[in-house]
Amino acid sequence: MDMTTIIVNSIEISAPKGSTILEAVQYANITYATMDIPTLFYLKGVNETDDSGVCVVEVAGVEGLVPAWSYQISNGMEVLTESEKVIEARTVALQKIIATHDHDCVNCIRTANCELQTLLSKYDIKEETPVDNKKEKIDTSSVIVRDSNKCIRCKRCVAMCEKVQGIGAIAATTIGTDIKIAPVSGAGLGATDCVNCGQCISVCPVGALHEKDDTDEVFTAIADPEKFVIIEAAPSVRAALGEAFEFPLGVDIEGRLAAALHCLGFDRVFDTKFGADLTTVEEAHEFLDRVKNNGALPMMTSCCPGWIKYCEHFFPDFINNLSSCKSPQQMFGATVKSYYAEKMGIDKEKMVVVSVMPCTAKKFEMRRDNQNGAGVSDVDISITTRELARMLKKKEIQLEAMPTGKFDEPLGLGTGAGVIFGASGGVMEAALRTAVEKMTGDKNALFNFRDVRGMNGIKEATYDLNGTTIRVAVASGLENAKELLTRVQNGQAEYHFIEVMACPGGCVNGGGQPQQPADVHAKADIRVLRAEALYGNDEKSKIRKSHENPAIIELYDTYFSEPGSEKAHKLLHTAYAKR
Repeated sequence: MDMTTIIVNSIEISAPKGSTILEAVQYANITYATMDIPTLFYLKGVNETDDSGVCVVEVAGVEGLVPAWSYQISNGMEVLTESEKVIEARTVALQKIIATHDHDCVNCIRTANCELQTLLSKYDIKEETPVDNKKEKIDTSSVIVRDSNKCIRCKRCVAMCEKVQGIGAIAATTIGTDIKIAPVSGAGLGATDCVNCGQCISVCPVGALHEKDDTDEVFTAIADPEKFVIIEAAPSVRAALGEAFEFPLGVDIEGRLAAALHCLGFDRVFDTKFGADLTTVEEAHEFLDRVKNNGALPMMTSCCPGWIKYCEHFFPDFINNLSSCKSPQQMFGATVKSYYAEKMGIDKEKMVVVSVMPCTAKKFEMRRDNQNGAGVSDVDISITTRELARMLKKKEIQLEAMPTGKFDEPLGLGTGAGVIFGASGGVMEAALRTAVEKMTGDKNALFNFRDVRGMNGIKEATYDLNGTTIRVAVASGLENAKELLTRVQNGQAEYHFIEVMACPGGCVNGGGQPQQPADVHAKADIRVLRAEALYGNDEKSKIRKSHENPAIIELYDTYFSEPGSEKAHKLLHTAYAKR
């Protein structure tokens, strides 16, 4: 690789030729405070521009300051990142931004985790009372809340929605010299083709975008002696919740998670791994049935509600290809309010099922049609990983001080296959572990399907199973899904089984996960580290195939009879509609 050497604050570093100053510093991965170049609009891989005025530096021999995000390096270039001129320019830029910014930081959902707030503190800028501006109405038409009064016009959400997700539900418009970020529908985000993936929230540097907060509803249910409140925790939550308590990226806090949920006062603490295993068994059965009986192929996974809504909006011709299986969240809820309620003698009407998910779209999913298998809502409240973190902090429950706890049985039992559902390719791999054994009868058949792992936007693999060739594909991120489905639509590719997840990298990178600032995104692939935690959990699991989960075996033996049975279809399957 052709490298270029530059001097930053008297420190010599090297970076690939053609890099910008910002890229050079990020490439060198220098942690010295003297080499920090702040960004506010820029986000690697999403919005690689920054005209906020803070991403500037001084270059020897160049008049004025230069934008670090666009100015290319040259051999021997001398750069100052914190000179008097630079600090003055950044201070002026930040003061201009906060002049029209809502200053209610204490009550903001992003307080203490806000990129703007961090920079204001760094440059000792006090938040004076802004000019009396008329406040815009907060958009609550969707499960994603938009507060334009806090928007700093960085355009990260626009870039994410348009470029990465290929939807364009949010746009930037110019009115005179003012830039306005707003839904493409004047009726609010809920009236657009938004699929509720929440990726716009993940990249927002401030509190302009956030999920509807349902934590008070959960606290109310727990406090009601007439309610029997159950919580289920998704696999990806254990790989990211620790970040909200200053754990390093990619730490699996499964035991602490179980203990903390018990401390919150839930009547039962279960694991969505169980729901994932149940989904795997039903989905594998459905896939084999379609292969044997000439059903609609390729069969497409149905675990991700963002992807389902996307398919209904943009690829309605593929609705029959979608697996009829409910997601693990919904299968779990339906099972709790039927099998478990009957087994324990609990009135299902008094049950409240809460899910904690890495996903904002789950809040939408639970209110879809056909999500009441037992005659009552499968799931009553869905909260994100971030909401759970806020609940724990409100109750002063210190995650780092939690002992290693366990999920309650039997619906707290899960396998390694259920855990990897949270990573792109994990649903496919879990289903193949079961389907391959069912097809070949070989318990020692191919076990780890590494071809479908990883963070590539599209992955493909072909497997020969006793003479039957099975072609599979995995897509994560909706722009990648569009590319893959267009190939299938045009006859350029042929598969038997396709997994799609709306969020790039899968649920580990879900729109409800803890937000990380731009400098962390620049230094690490957060998706990879979280996914590694799940695969490590799988490797350590005693049982790694969903159909070998003893709680799942008992469920079928005593209640559902067999996968795909009439009762299973009533409780565990659903339908879709063109939008």
